[in-house]
Amino acid sequence: QVQLVESGGGLVQAGGSLRLSCVASGATFENYGLAWFRQAPGEERQLVAAISWIPSRTHYGNSVKGRFAISRDNAKNTVYLQMNSLKPEDTAVYFCAAARDGRMPPPVERYIYWGQGTQVTVSS
Repeated sequence: QVQLVESGGGLVQAGGSLRLSCVASGATFENYGLAWFRQAPGEERQLVAAISWIPSRTHYGNSVKGRFAISRDNAKNTVYLQMNSLKPEDTAVYFCAAARDGRMPPPVERYIYWGQGTQVTVSS
């Protein structure tokens, strides 16, 4: 059974930083594109950042470019999201997801595995 488990969320003041981690089990994700999405109350889920399999290419949503960085450690089956200069509008539940698709980014419908999410709250 494939599982994605996120961690690292929490409450932080505006301008602060958080690092999210997502550990995958039940499959080897070397050949999967990995991504972070987020969803705020009353809003649609949006792509935050995506990273391809080897060699790693990345894609970022416009609202996080220059502030967030996605990376992966295939040996640990883990994808990370380093979030800097956080803003109140970054408050959301953050989900990691995996897609067996080489496009960057893969279409949302290609993400077949999803984590349960971790809450990030940024106070002003």
